[in-house]
Amino acid sequence: MKSRIILFFLSLFIWLLLCWPVDGEHLLIGVLVAGLVAFMTGDMFVKRPHHFLNPLRYLWFLYYLPVFLWECLKANIDVARRVIHPDLPINPGIVKVKTSLKSDTALTFLANSITLTPGTMSVDIIPEEGVLYIHWIDVKDKDIEKATEIIVRKFEKIISKIFE
Repeated sequence: MKSRIILFFLSLFIWLLLCWPVDGEHLLIGVLVAGLVAFMTGDMFVKRPHHFLNPLRYLWFLYYLPVFLWECLKANIDVARRVIHPDLPINPGIVKVKTSLKSDTALTFLANSITLTPGTMSVDIIPEEGVLYIHWIDVKDKDIEKATEIIVRKFEKIISKIFE
């Protein structure tokens, strides 16, 4: 039940930000839509709603944003350089990486962060083993530990502080 309440207020807050300035119609529709979203998906939203009360998690998220944007910028430049290069220097492949993250939310956030970074894409997650399979445009190393260090570690430490 707590999860649904938190999701309701979070959805309503996002709705109000999207349709600012707020009038009566938008508020009514926002309440209805947020209620519907909370009712339909509230049990899938979060298993531990008390984590939302910890302000340190929000500070870690604010720290995560520039780290992610920097990694995304570097990856965009790298992929653009590869596309423009006359020889198209790519070495694609799927690598196995390990993670210490356990919660579904943290694993999903990590997989999405990897996929949103150009040149890599999460293909599969095996949460029981803490394993992700990543398609990499330029496989630098097939060793699990080295590939994990290159792809996962920059996000994993921060995401664990936010979601674990």
